[in-house]
Amino acid sequence: MTEKTAVTPATHPAPPARFSHGVRKGNLLQVAGQVGFLPHVEGQAPTPAGPTLRAQTLQTLENVRSVLEAGGASWDDVMMIRVYLTDTGHFAEMNGIYDAYFEEQGLKEAPAARTTVYVGLPAGLLIEIDALAVLS
Repeated sequence: MTEKTAVTPATHPAPPARFSHGVRKGNLLQVAGQVGFLPHVEGQAPTPAGPTLRAQTLQTLENVRSVLEAGGASWDDVMMIRVYLTDTGHFAEMNGIYDAYFEEQGLKEAPAARTTVYVGLPAGLLIEIDALAVLS
C-alpha cells in the first residue's frame, strides 16, 4: 500500500491546524483549498495579494501551482479544479482571469472545473481554489 505524503511548498506557512496544503498518495495529488495570500514571510501574518478579485485569483492560482510542483505535478496533471467565490457577481470576471491564466500557462487540455459561492472565507478573501492531479 502506498503511503500518504504531506506536501508543503517553501512559499507556504505550516497549516494552522492538522491538515496539509497537499497530500500525495501514489499517483494522486490533492491540493487543499488555497487562497490569495502572498508567499509566506517568517514572523509575518498572512497577507492577501490585494483587495481585488484579479490580484487574489492570480495569487491563488500561483499558490495552487506551488503545491502541485512541490508534489511533482504540473497543471497538465490536474483533472479537477474547484473554485469557491464569495460573491456571485464575480463569476464573469473570475472566468476571464482563469481563461487568460491558463492560456498563458500553455495548458494542453482544460481540467474539469466547478465554481460555487461560499461565504465562509476569512474577512477580505474573495476566492479559494483546490485541485486534484493524477500523475503519470
